[in-house]
Amino acid sequence: MSVVVEPVVEVDLAVEDNRWGNALPGLDELVAVAVNAALAGAEEEGPSEVSVVLTSDAAVQALNREWRGKDAPTNVLSFAVRDAGAPPPPPGVPETLGDVIVAYETTAAEAAEGGTTLKAHLCHLLVHGVLHLVGYDHLDDSDAEEMEGLESEVLAGLGIDDPYAGIEGARHGAVDEK
Repeated sequence: MSVVVEPVVEVDLAVEDNRWGNALPGLDELVAVAVNAALAGAEEEGPSEVSVVLTSDAAVQALNREWRGKDAPTNVLSFAVRDAGAPPPPPGVPETLGDVIVAYETTAAEAAEGGTTLKAHLCHLLVHGVLHLVGYDHLDDSDAEEMEGLESEVLAGLGIDDPYAGIEGARHGAVDEK
């Protein structure tokens, strides 16, 4: 990627499914760039931390069943600490924003079906998940339009085509979260 984004977040990356690393060399940098770009796009300031887990459909399905009551895999889950009502950290201490968990099989299948690369789709899901961590949502049309617009803007800055181009009334049909 050719974009330079000033880091505002420490990313704790756990790769639980080796297919991620095999398919996408340089995962550490890719994930850090996408997460930082999302936070910059959301105009988040100050030090923060985000946990990213790249795993399998089975692991995401278990989380989806436990936390959302949906016994099916999905592409991305976000667990925001802010939503949990945690107090802000003391000055100078990074704020823990939460966790973004991405499933390999679903993400790879969606990328292939959508005619995009795994790298581009992973970046989209990371941006989407991080925006949820800082309070964006798509529960109604107005919120969806705002979130999709910001996602598209951030992805354009990363050199990634608008995932919603040509989709009338796009409402994150392929993106799910807690």
